[in-house]
Amino acid sequence: MTAKRVSRLMILVVLLAAILSACAPATTEAPAVVTEPPEVATEAPAATEEPAPATEAPVEITDTELNVLCTPQEQWCQGMKQEFEAKYGITVNYVRMSSGEALARVQAEKDNPQFDIWWGGPIDSFVAAKGEGLLEAYDSPNYANLIDPVKMKDVDNQWVGIYVGTLGFATNTDWLAANPGVEAPTSWDDLLKPEFTGQVMVAHPSSSGTSYTALATVLQIRGEEAGWEYLTKYDGQMAQYTKSGAAPAKFVGQGEAAVAIVFSHDIVNEIENNKLPLVLTFPEEGTGYEIGGMGLLKGAKHMQAAKLWFDWALTPEAQALGPVYAAYQAPTVTGVELSHPELLEVNLIDYDFIWAGEHKKEFVDKFTNEIAGADNLKE
Repeated sequence: MTAKRVSRLMILVVLLAAILSACAPATTEAPAVVTEPPEVATEAPAATEEPAPATEAPVEITDTELNVLCTPQEQWCQGMKQEFEAKYGITVNYVRMSSGEALARVQAEKDNPQFDIWWGGPIDSFVAAKGEGLLEAYDSPNYANLIDPVKMKDVDNQWVGIYVGTLGFATNTDWLAANPGVEAPTSWDDLLKPEFTGQVMVAHPSSSGTSYTALATVLQIRGEEAGWEYLTKYDGQMAQYTKSGAAPAKFVGQGEAAVAIVFSHDIVNEIENNKLPLVLTFPEEGTGYEIGGMGLLKGAKHMQAAKLWFDWALTPEAQALGPVYAAYQAPTVTGVELSHPELLEVNLIDYDFIWAGEHKKEFVDKFTNEIAGADNLKE
């Protein structure tokens, strides 16, 4: 074999070896075994971005006073004033009015409101006020506390519920003892019995949300035609109409009549705190109830303070104050223990608050003009 052919053969062998070497799988090495935990960094890494801006300081409270239109009982109004002043250092001026009076006052002052917030009273009046453009919308962060936002809050955030109360009958036990065989009423029909002629007391719906709730309850249970017929007969049973919704329980407890139609929490107050001889009953076929409302008044001069009150009134802290000031309404927010759960364990109708509010002026005018005037109401 010539040297030239040997040389070519050697080149082929070298090329073949290179190809085989390239096709073979690469050898992998086992990862190194870590025998100690990695060292923990003891210094913070260097900042690579600008530091976050400081949190904004709380908004400074500049309002020094607040004007409240207050509809619940005087003792509760005074208590809420004291508690708010102690918490925020803002002077509270309030005027206590029944809900009918309050709505009339707000209507009269719409161009120059003298109050910043309206607190308390059945939401029928707040629905009516909204319809007249008298309330200011407000998206409170504390709406999240509500037990039932669908029922307890306006869809446009112009009013919100702050308590719940049920209608009941208060009968004087001394009168029952003096009239053997007569029992405390347990139905709306019982109020029409002959033995109660001239012995029933209720407020007038033109001045009282309590009385308007009773009127709207009757119309919803019986329908409008039969309801107005009933209300005409009901008027014939009255001893006298009062201005304030809670007043009939006091007058009946003092012996001025036999039966009062009042919110049940007011009856409890007269029994427990004033020791009046009363027994509480409820109409078996169903009773109406109120959701007490709250709303900011359009054009309020102290809106910042009004919003503070609004938010505070929707906290468990504020709603737990009711029984402290002899107010036994049920709360509308979670986290508050019921002082008298039995007041809600009754047959409640599916009360239509929006319908009642939208027809309030119409129904009050009809009652006043066709059934009983509002002159000489007992105070």
